[in-house]
Amino acid sequence: MSKIRVAVVFGGRSTEHEISLISAQGILKNINRDLYQVIPLKIDIRGRWFLQKSEDVHSKQNTPITLTQGDKGAAILENGTGKILQEIDIVFPVLHGVFGEDGTIQGMLKMLDVAFVGCGVLASSTCMDKDVTKRLLRDANIAIAPYVCATWTHQPSFEKVEQELGLPLFIKPANLGSSVGVHKVNSKTEFESALKDALTYDSKVLIEQNINGREIEVAVMGNEKPQASLPGEIVNTSGFYDFESKYVSKDASSIHIPAKLKEDEIIELRETAKKAYTTLGCEGLARVDFFISSDGTIMINEINTLPGFTPISMYPKMWEATGVGYSELIELLIQFGLERFEREQQLKIVAREVK
Repeated sequence: MSKIRVAVVFGGRSTEHEISLISAQGILKNINRDLYQVIPLKIDIRGRWFLQKSEDVHSKQNTPITLTQGDKGAAILENGTGKILQEIDIVFPVLHGVFGEDGTIQGMLKMLDVAFVGCGVLASSTCMDKDVTKRLLRDANIAIAPYVCATWTHQPSFEKVEQELGLPLFIKPANLGSSVGVHKVNSKTEFESALKDALTYDSKVLIEQNINGREIEVAVMGNEKPQASLPGEIVNTSGFYDFESKYVSKDASSIHIPAKLKEDEIIELRETAKKAYTTLGCEGLARVDFFISSDGTIMINEINTLPGFTPISMYPKMWEATGVGYSELIELLIQFGLERFEREQQLKIVAREVK
């Protein structure tokens, strides 16, 4: 059998561009070359697409390209000549943040009629917006951390928020990841400064109650019948799991996988993760982030539809602890994308040619 042609797409225009490069390097290193022909595609910070001549994600040796529909899947066209350089069976987007996990590239790939790894348009955009995520989870009777919203045109007063949620507070952009623009607030001065900064990243901001407790994550994968990993725990020494804790300082946090929990807590976390995953229409993969409060209440913080695949990322590490290695995980995620694509091809949603 011929190898499946997998385009690994990385980089992108978001503030998480560099994290995407590290995640992509991990996937390129661990993907099974006996099964897949790997095609590395890089999007620069201006949004231009390139076919990489090497698998070094930082390499400048590349060819400017455009994606278009092929006879089967998508085709890579060389800019200027229009020459078809390669055809693609499935795309593995490794694009964190906006223009990557918010439904935009997923919509483009659906228009190109090519299979792709991960959640579809609606689930991607829904989970990207933490406000919308919380509303849907709340409607499904899944516990969430209390919060209020602020926007460019509506900003609640510090006094009102303090009365409703108490101190300290967390302020974060509604549509970013990797803890970019996140602040812990203990005073009115910090509140005003944090709100101003967060609103430079997004037009909508979440102001969340501080939960005294533990930060637990669960990895989920699958389509109609998702599976959940053993949970992992993040223990912070820096106050909260900010960008530096995740990617810069090795001493700012520690990770326990599997998390030290009671058996009934592990069962509840895994089942709740799967319920949230299906409630939001996720497919392929997602990471569900929880709080366990000091009184034992389990609540969801957020859901990430394109979690990190860096050497220190929780998602592949939790699956490894559950018995699924990195290479096998990549293979399963590709298979889920292909299966969904084949299923969607049976739907009567495309216009038929009139003879």
